[in-house]
Amino acid sequence: MITYLNGVLIKEEEAMVSSNDRGLTLGDGLFETMRVRDGILERIELHTNRLHYGAAYLGIPVPLNTAELDRALKDTLVANELEEGVLRLTLTRGAAGRGLTVAQNNPPTLIITAADMPKSPDPANAWIARTISRNEMSPLSQLKTISYLENIIARRESDAKNANEAILLNSKGFIAEATIANLFVVVNGRLMTPPIEDGALPGVMRANILSQLDCIEASIKPQIFSEASEGFLTNSLSIRPLVSVDEAPLGNGTVGSVTKQIIQLFG
Repeated sequence: MITYLNGVLIKEEEAMVSSNDRGLTLGDGLFETMRVRDGILERIELHTNRLHYGAAYLGIPVPLNTAELDRALKDTLVANELEEGVLRLTLTRGAAGRGLTVAQNNPPTLIITAADMPKSPDPANAWIARTISRNEMSPLSQLKTISYLENIIARRESDAKNANEAILLNSKGFIAEATIANLFVVVNGRLMTPPIEDGALPGVMRANILSQLDCIEASIKPQIFSEASEGFLTNSLSIRPLVSVDEAPLGNGTVGSVTKQIIQLFG
């Protein structure tokens, strides 16, 4: 695969960043994962808007303007002759010496990598994480940072329970999201999802669904799973049926009719 690194398209195995890059040493950066379908990047504006929002909040300069960033993404797409796949854009604060502070004019690092489209994931058999919770009061819960340790800890717990996804609760016991996806449930025929204020990442697919369908944003506790007839998880790459939580079936434990419709519309 061909990688974009700070303005240059280069073979993946030749792309290198400094060992002092703050993305490596401090997790000081952001990323976006974008779906490529039929040779076209999906929802590019939503992704770049979220990147710019996060970068502005963290004070990381984006080295390209909107048009230049779009061109860099499309050049990487063309260089890899990618028809069905994934682009990942990573922005870090760049290389710097030890310590937390860094000069305002420190040059950032911008990387765009390409990958083939992974196979569709199996339906989710989720586990509610007990070892860690989401801090919904932290502004970082609304940013797609490259530090995913909370999610990794939760996922290690679910792996130990032979589940293939974990659900994170916030500090008040409300559902936030899954480790790599937003969460939706259907209760009494109504579509529901946790609000951003409860620690859910403002996902691109989530925003797309909310803009087009009647969906309630509401604080929900794990007891909702005993009432829900079905559920699903969303991220930029897929819509994944949720069929069980904590080893108990969700609804009848199969892919529900609403989930099937959502997959048809957005998947």
